[in-house]
Amino acid sequence: MTQQQLPIPGGLTSRSLQQCAHRAHERLGSAPPSGVRTLVGESWLRSLKHFPDPDAAQAPLFYSDEELDAYRRGHPLAAVLPIIRKLLVQPSADSGLLVAVGDANGRLLWVEGDRDLRRRAEGMMFVAGSDWSEAAVGTSAPGTALALGRSVQIAGAEHFSPQAHHWSCTAVPVHDPDSGMVLGVVDITGTDDAVAVHTLSLVEATVAAAEAHLSLHRLQDQQPARKLPATKTNAVDREGLQILGQDRGVVHLGRKSVELSARHAELITLLALHPAGLSAEQLAVMAYPEHVSVTTVRAEMLRLRRALSSHLPSLVPRSRPYRLPRELPVDASQVLDYLQRGAHRMALNLYRGPVLPRSEAPFIVRLRTEVSSLLREAVLTDGAVDAVLQYLQLPEAADDAEAWTAALKVLPPRSPRRASVVAHVERLEAELSLS
Repeated sequence: MTQQQLPIPGGLTSRSLQQCAHRAHERLGSAPPSGVRTLVGESWLRSLKHFPDPDAAQAPLFYSDEELDAYRRGHPLAAVLPIIRKLLVQPSADSGLLVAVGDANGRLLWVEGDRDLRRRAEGMMFVAGSDWSEAAVGTSAPGTALALGRSVQIAGAEHFSPQAHHWSCTAVPVHDPDSGMVLGVVDITGTDDAVAVHTLSLVEATVAAAEAHLSLHRLQDQQPARKLPATKTNAVDREGLQILGQDRGVVHLGRKSVELSARHAELITLLALHPAGLSAEQLAVMAYPEHVSVTTVRAEMLRLRRALSSHLPSLVPRSRPYRLPRELPVDASQVLDYLQRGAHRMALNLYRGPVLPRSEAPFIVRLRTEVSSLLREAVLTDGAVDAVLQYLQLPEAADDAEAWTAALKVLPPRSPRRASVVAHVERLEAELSLS
């Protein structure tokens, strides 16, 4: 049973419930939430950790038009958008409702429906490309549904941000039919009708139809499921090599995932990034920090071939020269591709950390330096507040005094995040003065 199936006298937009919510909202920060539904009070407490002042909770625009188009094209929910449009968007076109589809991180990919209402919603940045996660804007149906992993309805003053107090919304997460992971969220936003009981049933039925279509679509096309990373804003294709932020590479092919040893991760990275192939002599120079013989390389390649033949036979390297039998996307290469195209936010979302952090292989060291430095330069040059703050969450940025100082320059003077950034900069300056 979903949380809204229990009847609430007068509905969520009843005068008495909204008055209680308004009074509770006015006391936010000075007293524990009371007089509101439990899920709302708990969400407010989570939101206060991000924004001590609810007025500061404003949805940031996370993607440029170019970045958004590229991200939408590759997102799994693009395959079910026709279903959502047929079941939700078309029926609500003239009913004073908006339909939004967001990713697993709460970033809105599509916002469609009543034209006049879309213009009004722009005033609170409820637009495609904006971030409506709890961390970005506080309590809202899409953000809270993703935080809880279940259907949620939020009415009027139950929103954390006062900008959204004239709106109500219903949201339901969309799950991958194979892995069960959350792919995104479907939301209806508007006035009272947006939180009616029948609205929740309609959105849940639409999501069920979308998930069924995803499953059928994969069976028909024999395509592997796309697995979205739980901690990042955008997805990497299920097929590929992951070497960012981990000492052991992980190869994904279809429904199989195989973890490689540190040395094998280095070798397969080299082969993936050199599709024409490499000789044993070249591998000796690029993969080993010390001088080794070609015999050593050939022995290691033999072990790699044996390891792959048991789990991923379609990826066993060929010889003379050593090369992969098929293309294997590499996440680090995808980050560089986004940076070269100027899509640094996409690159930042994909970046999980340095390339094979402990590797001393000469080629890997150069690749690690290139990816890390180019990403840092792009983010700091752009100077967008949200991108800079996201970059500072990376472990490699913890002691980057220049990056933290740059954040101070772009943060608004009254930003609730400014105090923590100032404290971090002061700590770094104190440590530097002692060294």
